[in-house]
Amino acid sequence: MLDPRTRWAHIGEKPDYAGLLTFCGLPYTEDPAELAGAAAAIVGAPMDELVSDRPGTRHGPRAIRAASAIPGPHLEAGIDAFAAMRVVDFGDAPVVPADPARSHRAIEQTVRSVVSTGAIPVILGGDHSITEPDIRACASAHGPVALVHFDAHTDTAPECFGVKLSHGTPMYRLVEAGEIEPSRYVQIGLRGYWPDQDVFDWQHERGITSLFMHDLRDRGITQIVREAIAIVGPGPVFISIDVDALDPAFAPGTGTPEPGGMTSAELLWACRALATELHIVGADVVEVSPTSVGTGDITALVAARAVHELLTGTARALQSDERRRRADEPRPA
Repeated sequence: MLDPRTRWAHIGEKPDYAGLLTFCGLPYTEDPAELAGAAAAIVGAPMDELVSDRPGTRHGPRAIRAASAIPGPHLEAGIDAFAAMRVVDFGDAPVVPADPARSHRAIEQTVRSVVSTGAIPVILGGDHSITEPDIRACASAHGPVALVHFDAHTDTAPECFGVKLSHGTPMYRLVEAGEIEPSRYVQIGLRGYWPDQDVFDWQHERGITSLFMHDLRDRGITQIVREAIAIVGPGPVFISIDVDALDPAFAPGTGTPEPGGMTSAELLWACRALATELHIVGADVVEVSPTSVGTGDITALVAARAVHELLTGTARALQSDERRRRADEPRPA
């Protein structure tokens, strides 16, 4: 285990621009045995071989780590996720350039290593095709999962440009394989001009819930999140965040930007609220195609904060579980 903060221990904190690059300066390991006792682990999935438009998401994990914040208490939630629970950076999956099938297998195996320890994997993408191996790894331990999916697009097409393995097809493949429970699958932020009606017909037949940007504008993010929580209900849940759910004003560095999207404030609050209320077993943040690898990159910055909000919500949920457990313990006579 490597702790990037060791050389700065005498002053109590490490500058975010110095030392080993890990998410929020977390301890780093590639040994699954060292994940014992961790509540969550960060995994990078740096691949973009399956994009249909602009490439560059292979640089996403590194940029998100560079843009991540120094740990500390969340000013609104009143909790420091990294003090409340143990989180480790597990490094990147050993992807193979120009071989998406081998890269997917490498990502699934790396995420399985996290899942097998009981930790929650939080994966930094990478194009949205990585959600397929991410969810397969989680479903191998938890069974079919619910999905809350932030995106401008459904990613439920049977193929894109005649290709079945694509960043536009992972959710179709996962539903058809039985890895996602379609009645507990909620899409948030849809807009634009894709996909065609036959894809929505397929979704409707399976009971998938699609919440469009006009729904969010009409009802507000608080109500939309309440609806998502009610639909998903109890049981294992995966959260997948495509940064193109955001308006390009907040996330210009992505492969298929679509104007008219969510604000950063809406997405970040939603991440924390969902992680607080639901049984999250995994999450990913994908389609970050950074314009520069550093904290000045707008898209990487908001992606890093989305991960931080997910972890903050998870810490709050664990804290609440512990309080309930203590309240239920028999008191001495």
